[in-house]
Amino acid sequence: MQRTVGAQLSFTTAAQTKLAMAIAVARHPGYTSFEEELVVTADGAAVEPRELLDGHGGRFHVLELPEPAHVEVAYTARVEGTSEPEPVDEIELIRYVRPSRYAESDRLLPTSYAEFGTLRGLELVQAVRDWVNRQLAYVSGSSRGTDGAVETLLHRRGVCRDFAHLAIALLRAKDVPARLAAVYAPGLRPMDFHAVAEAYVDGAWHVIDPTGLAPRASMVRITAGRDSADTAFLSTVGGRIVLKKLTVTAVADELPFEDPRASVRLA
Repeated sequence: MQRTVGAQLSFTTAAQTKLAMAIAVARHPGYTSFEEELVVTADGAAVEPRELLDGHGGRFHVLELPEPAHVEVAYTARVEGTSEPEPVDEIELIRYVRPSRYAESDRLLPTSYAEFGTLRGLELVQAVRDWVNRQLAYVSGSSRGTDGAVETLLHRRGVCRDFAHLAIALLRAKDVPARLAAVYAPGLRPMDFHAVAEAYVDGAWHVIDPTGLAPRASMVRITAGRDSADTAFLSTVGGRIVLKKLTVTAVADELPFEDPRASVRLA
């Protein structure tokens, strides 16, 4: 399967701004082919961001702009095939079972045990996915950037990251390592960056998408982390930015049938 993905950003910066972008496809070995291009201009002049490696093959592209500027970013990638599974790090399995900023598994422990009883393994993962899908309504713009899993459950609505945070928190409450993955998702409507959850069961990471808005088998990883605090597509390390425009594209030469009960690994 071939996926063609991309992102175009337009934003202004204040003086002395340092920013990090997580928009590039994660680099893992195993793809049949992998081509990409990143073009960045500041006030019309080409600039070269620094690339920093993150976990799970993710990459941050960092810009430091001493003067206020209008920045245009264009990223495209063409990926064919699937990547090889990354080595499993025991430290990460410990990290991903702990509560985090947006996935408050300690606060949702009673809920998780009340709803999922003695379920274990993939049966538990599937039950959590289905429960979150039933409990929440997908409503664009309905959540705040500060809302975590508890707020999402109370409001019973959210966007993809909110669905993922709630699933992650419920799984961690049952001692299942779980993390958030930012992805390009062919077939997603409306098109945007997408967030899904991954759970470590039976020696492998399995992706679940409680929103059910796109086929998982065509998704391409950008990065992954404890929650969306680790995976934001654009963040400032200093200074200030004002986002003017964001366009995301993701298409596949064929869209696979999505069976929500199937076990799927992210490419």
